[in-house]
Amino acid sequence: FLVPLLTWLALKLHPSTRPYKTRWALTILAILWTHSLLDTFTVYGTQLLWPLSEYPFGLSSVFIIDPAYTLPLLTGLGIAAYLGWQSPRARSVSVAALLISSTYLSWSLVAKATMKETIAKSLVEQNLNVYAVLTTPMPFNTLIWRIVALSDNEYFVAHVAVWEDAQSVEFRRYPKGEDLLSSIGDQWNVQRLQWFTKGFYRVAIRDNKIVMTDLRMGLEGSYVFNFAVGEKQSLESNQVLPVLASRVEEARDLSRVPLLWNRMFDPNISLHPRLPMQQ
Repeated sequence: FLVPLLTWLALKLHPSTRPYKTRWALTILAILWTHSLLDTFTVYGTQLLWPLSEYPFGLSSVFIIDPAYTLPLLTGLGIAAYLGWQSPRARSVSVAALLISSTYLSWSLVAKATMKETIAKSLVEQNLNVYAVLTTPMPFNTLIWRIVALSDNEYFVAHVAVWEDAQSVEFRRYPKGEDLLSSIGDQWNVQRLQWFTKGFYRVAIRDNKIVMTDLRMGLEGSYVFNFAVGEKQSLESNQVLPVLASRVEEARDLSRVPLLWNRMFDPNISLHPRLPMQQ
């Protein structure tokens, strides 16, 4: 219903364009559709079938913010504005910008397929028994990918370039902490976060609180989304009481951000957090 409403509003603001109301409607429809489709390329995806289904479809082939996709479109927009919107050259520039950005999205799918094949081989070679694997690009590029693989009690994290082979993949393991949810696993807050993260979460104790962390966004030790879902009555007690889910901030380790660029050229650079002995 948004298309007729927005078309009516556009014609109200620009009455001289009333003969082009069909173009207005098609343009607005294309904007709404392509925005939703673009969201499906990210790790969080979008609910394409809502309200029929709440399932978030996500390909996880581009980061939520990626200059390589956005800059061609912004550049094309700027050039088209400079040349004049009705100029044939402006239209050519706009089409070229769309082709470049769309080609980049297509490349991201190729890169993801390459990563999935590499990681599948590496997991077999390292004899790691996992039941789910997430491959998602690191911030602002599609050359370095972050891998999260889940087992029953642990999860494994690796950072891999698209040109690296299975033998070079170095996984680091971390406890998943699933047992901390044993007494509150039937709570709606917990089940909703399990659904939202598609199972890619860890559980830890912080300041006597049971905290669930979304493993899909951030780096180990610097995850973006953390939620307290329970609280221990005391340090000595194992009893956990459910609480209303609340956001818990995690300190950001920005010292690893420059390493992302360097990692593209040096496979020996680690994006894992420093171990205590390395501090």
